[in-house]
Amino acid sequence: MSMQAEGQELAAWARMLADATRAMVCLALLDGRAWTATELARLAHVSRPTISEHLNLLVDGGLLAEVRQGRHRYVRLAGPETAELIEGLAALTPRRTATAHSLAAVSKREAFARARTCYDHLAGKLGVALADAMIERGLLDWSSGLTTEGSAWLTDLGITIEPHRGRPTVRSCLDVTERRPHLAGAVGAALCAHALQEGWVRRIPGGRALKVTGSVRELGLPAGVVRELV
Repeated sequence: MSMQAEGQELAAWARMLADATRAMVCLALLDGRAWTATELARLAHVSRPTISEHLNLLVDGGLLAEVRQGRHRYVRLAGPETAELIEGLAALTPRRTATAHSLAAVSKREAFARARTCYDHLAGKLGVALADAMIERGLLDWSSGLTTEGSAWLTDLGITIEPHRGRPTVRSCLDVTERRPHLAGAVGAALCAHALQEGWVRRIPGGRALKVTGSVRELGLPAGVVRELV
């Protein structure tokens, strides 16, 4: 394929996100769940026929995957690579800090920045702090991946990394609020699932934010970081 043809394909693909409604849909789906068209129409404040047109375009373009259950139709992000792409693009967007007009709005914004999920891995201050701590302890290296010591650490935690065709074991994902990388890939997903299972973090209803408990120190984070997060 010529460079001109590749450029045309890339431009056509980018146009899928060059719409505020479609971009909002992709951001909402970063919570890792499958959503119905009705839920997404309500979120975007558009009609059901309008959201269906947008979803069809995103599904046909490969950004979203369709899930059928009986008569119900759900959509989700096509995979972790898509989630990391969306998060990375959002992180590169110039930030315009909205003024919070209530204590509830301030608390919600702070909770989102403190700890949240990015598709199926940990993000926010927690996710970035975890990646930093792993690097400092010699468990992780962005260039070579998980180290021998890192593999032993996961085993000690009782975490088994399941091979996933087409998904790297370790991958950096640019954090949308911290503007630094957090840990994605199979290892990032396994750590997030384990943290939820053990109660080190708990989902806050209504979004991607997580509540961090004192037990998160089991991840080996510095004491000062744990105090900031809990």
